[in-house]
Amino acid sequence: MTNAAKIIFPILLGGAILYWMYRGEDFSRISHVVTNEMNWTWMLLSFPFGILAQMFRGWRWKQTLDPIEDLRPSTAKQEFSDQKIRARSATCIHAVFVSYAASLVIPRIGEFSRCAVLKRFDGVSFSKALGTVVTERAVDTLIVMLYSGIILLIEMSIFGTFFRKTGTSFDHILGSFSSTGWLVTAICGIAVLILLHLLLKNFSIYNKVKMTLSGIWEGVLSLRGVKNLPLYLFLSVGIWVMYFLHYYLTFFCFDFTENLGIGCALVSFVVANFAVIVPTPNGAGPWHFAIKTMLILYGVADEQALWFVLIVHTIQTLLVVALGIYAWAALLFTKRFKPNT
Repeated sequence: MTNAAKIIFPILLGGAILYWMYRGEDFSRISHVVTNEMNWTWMLLSFPFGILAQMFRGWRWKQTLDPIEDLRPSTAKQEFSDQKIRARSATCIHAVFVSYAASLVIPRIGEFSRCAVLKRFDGVSFSKALGTVVTERAVDTLIVMLYSGIILLIEMSIFGTFFRKTGTSFDHILGSFSSTGWLVTAICGIAVLILLHLLLKNFSIYNKVKMTLSGIWEGVLSLRGVKNLPLYLFLSVGIWVMYFLHYYLTFFCFDFTENLGIGCALVSFVVANFAVIVPTPNGAGPWHFAIKTMLILYGVADEQALWFVLIVHTIQTLLVVALGIYAWAALLFTKRFKPNT
């Protein structure tokens, strides 16, 4: 896939999903909800948590960078002549703000853009800074997997609601199986897994999965160099707590979601985290569809669920844009790293 296609395809994909979801919708009605029916106090109260989530990520990134030595050229000017790299906290935070805004244009480019910012303003080696992203992804992956498993187990009853509403009954399906049927099904399942294993070994995806798992493990092992591990773990958990509160408080903006409870917010938050794996700008499209589906399962009307996801996602995206603009402006007044030549 060409570089142009990598940019255009995610935008088209997100746009196609949004068009499919909102075709035929009366947008004047949505505008009326925003201006007359929405409680903006709760939306404004959610903003600090969204900002803190990104700031926590910047502070955590600095902790990962601090143990790395000898990244700064020996010819640096006096004000940047430390033997060890000392990425500034402000620069790390501004770089994260910029990275989120950049990812709205080109999905997944954020990791590269923030490393480029750090290299330009603090003289950090781009390649070694990028290597610290492996650690971040490893830790985030483990945290997401852990809380997702716990939340889905706690809220498993909602999936029972889904099956009842769709007329699907596991008891009916399982009851139709005889002992011989179970045996044949098990044998077929094992055969399919073996066949898939043999097929995947011949495709590049097999090696990519192995490399990803290896990268996660290496990222976890690299935490041994972090000086204040408890603080690092606090920030890592805090990032996701802040993200959740940023999302959960928006429930109180609308009369049709304010009484859904924290359980609905947790489950929809988990499902949305997996939905945004699809590479679209800020998860546009997949995020809308995932949240809308879960809200409907909790009893929200289809049209109201559509209003919620469009309004919340749009406002939160504008916050990301605002933070990116602020960070870009702040970096203009930041002293840059300039080695002697």
